[in-house]
Order: sequence, then C-alpha cells, then structure tokens
Amino acid sequence: MDPLTRLPDAAVTIAGPYAQTFIDMGIARFHEACRWVQQLPYGYNSDKDDPMILFKEKKGSCTTKHAVAGGLAIELGLPVTKTIGIYAMTEAIVTGTQAVLEAFGLPYVPMIHCFLTSGAVRVDLTEGNRNGKNRPVEDFLYTEDVRPAIPEKAEYLLYRRALTEVILHLPELSGVELKQVLQAREAGIKVLKARI
Repeated sequence: MDPLTRLPDAAVTIAGPYAQTFIDMGIARFHEACRWVQQLPYGYNSDKDDPMILFKEKKGSCTTKHAVAGGLAIELGLPVTKTIGIYAMTEAIVTGTQAVLEAFGLPYVPMIHCFLTSGAVRVDLTEGNRNGKNRPVEDFLYTEDVRPAIPEKAEYLLYRRALTEVILHLPELSGVELKQVLQAREAGIKVLKARI
C-alpha cells in the first residue's frame, strides 16, 4: 500500500458532518484527518452502520476507518474512494488461519479488507495498527469501489456476490461450495478478533 501523503489533500471546510467534526477537533487538512483516523486503535465497533461510531468509540476497523476518511473526501470533493477488497487469508497473513484451512479444506479464506483509492494509489489507514494481521495486505482476489458508509448487510451481499461470480470460479477453489467458504469466513473472523 501507499503512504497517505500520496492521496490528494485539501483544507477541511464546513461541507458536511465529517468535516464539521474534524473542524471541531481542530483538524484543518484532509491528510491530517487521515493521520488522526490511522492513529486510532484498531477495534471492531458496536454499530458499523452508525456513520459517527468511530468518533464515539475512538477506535475502528478497516470498515469504519475508511468510511470516515472516504466520507470526508466526498464532502471535500476529493477524488478518493473507499474500496472493498477480498484477499486470500493464510497463515502467513494471520497466525492461526492454518487450523481453519484444514478444518474446511481450503487453500485460503477469502476475507474482506477495506482501503482508500485515488487512481492507482491505494492507502490502508489500518496499517501500523494492531489489526490481527502479520503484514499489510497487498494482493486481492477481487476489488470494488463502494460508497463510504456502505451498510453492513450490503457489504456482506457484495462479498457473497463476489464469491459466486468471481472467486469460486478460480481454479484453486474448484469444487468448493459457497456454504463451506461462508463457514470458514466466520471461523476466520474469530481468529482475527482473537489477535487484536
């Protein structure tokens, strides 16, 4: 992933609820707001569908961190989008994954990770956080730009659609059933949560 300084920058002006919140905190530039988001502890929020939950709980996951930064970018008219990527989670990326792979007979668990994009630039505001991963995720099986505050249910439906239309057609997943992957995903989430 790229450093956040490769994203376009702009002054934070009163343009919407995210901008107003950052102004109230004394944060004057988009890059400064992204640094603030990045420095927050990594953690799963109590309500991913609350657009302001990151500010209330002072922590966030890739979903909520990039929702805030992506939402601010829209308010400021910057060409920055939130992107959902599905990556191949293995033992090399998350310690403890091997047991899940063996239990479900998979070469990897397709898992969601979010980041910001601007043209060819990709920025992960959870890099450097204690996010359960041994290293940054660089390669994706599937990516799709989304609106920043995509509801949790819509994100899950996007995941299922990507599985059925793209990922389950990959040669290494030949013969793998959707239910098998969905169950492995649930087990993979537990492994990630235990590592935070």
